[in-house]
Amino acid sequence: MVSSTPEVLQSGIVREQVVPSRQRIKLPAWLEVAKPRLIPLLLATTLGGMALSEGWPLPSPRLACTLGGGALAAAAAGVLNCLWEQDLDGRMQRTSGRALPSGRLSPTAAFIGAISCTLAAAALMVSGVNCLAAGLSLLGLCSYVLLYTAFLKPRTPQNIVIGGVAGAIPPLVGAAAATGHVGLSGWWLFALVMLWTPAHFWALALLLRDDYRAVGIPMLPVVKGPAVTAKAISRYGWATVLLSCFGIWALPEGGLLYGLLLMPFNARLLQMVQQLGAAPENVDRAKGLFRWSIFYMFGICLLLVVSRLPMAAHFDLQAWSLLQQMATGRPFI
Repeated sequence: MVSSTPEVLQSGIVREQVVPSRQRIKLPAWLEVAKPRLIPLLLATTLGGMALSEGWPLPSPRLACTLGGGALAAAAAGVLNCLWEQDLDGRMQRTSGRALPSGRLSPTAAFIGAISCTLAAAALMVSGVNCLAAGLSLLGLCSYVLLYTAFLKPRTPQNIVIGGVAGAIPPLVGAAAATGHVGLSGWWLFALVMLWTPAHFWALALLLRDDYRAVGIPMLPVVKGPAVTAKAISRYGWATVLLSCFGIWALPEGGLLYGLLLMPFNARLLQMVQQLGAAPENVDRAKGLFRWSIFYMFGICLLLVVSRLPMAAHFDLQAWSLLQQMATGRPFI
C-alpha cells in the first residue's frame, strides 16, 4: 500500500515542485518553447570543452560567437521538440498549459522561430568560429529532435542512454571552437556527460513516472519500476565518478588541483545515489539527487575552468615537487 505522506512518490508530483524557479518565473510563450532553463548547462559544458584544449583562453569575439551560436541552436532544438510533442503535451496534465497545446503560441510562429534560430546559429558559428563547430552544433540539434525525441523516446526505456548524445555534443563544440579539431580531452568530457545523463534524468523520471505512464512513454521507472531504476542510477553514478577522475590527465595543466577539488563533488554524488538506492520510493531523495546532479555538472565545468588559471599550474608544480621529495626521501626546503 502506497503511503499518503509526501516522502513517497505520488501522481501529484509535477515538474514545478522539483524545480522551484518554475513557480517564481513565468516566461512569455515565445521564450517558453525555447526551453531557456536548459541552455546554461549546455553552455557550461561548452566552456568545459574549451578549457580542456590548448587553445584556452579563446579570443573574446570567438568565445561570444561560440556561446551565442550554441544558445541559438539549443533554443531551436527546444522549439522543435515542443512542436513535435505538442499533442503529447496536451494529453498530460503537467504539460497541457504549455504555450503550444494551450494555444498561447501558434505552431506556425514556433516553426518560423525555430528555423530563424537555426539559420542564425549556423551563420554566427561559420562566420565567427569555424565550420566544424557549426556542424557539431547542428548535429546536436538534429540528434535531440530526431534521434531522441522522435525515434528513441516513444520506443525504448533506454532512450536517454542513447539519446544523451545530444546533450553531450556541446563539449565537442567547445573543443572545436578552441582548436579547430576535437582531441581526446574533448571526447573525455563528451563521454562524461553521456554517463552522467541517465542518472540525472532518471531521478526526475522517478518523480514524473505517472505522467509518462499515462501517455505511454516507456521511461525506465515506468517499465521496470523504482527499485530497478535506482540500481541503474547507482551504476551510472559510479561510472560517472570513476570517469570524472580522468580529468586529471585530460587537462593540459592544473590536473592535480582539479582532482583535489573534485573529491567532495564525487563524495556527495555517491552519497545521494546510495541514499536513493536504500529508499527508491522516497520523493525527497529522488528530488535531491536530481537537483544535485545539475549542480554537479556545473561544478565539474567550473573546476575545469579554474584548473586552467595560472595559480592552478603553480599548485601542480609545487605538488609534484613535494611528491618527488617524499618519494626520494629528500628533506623539504
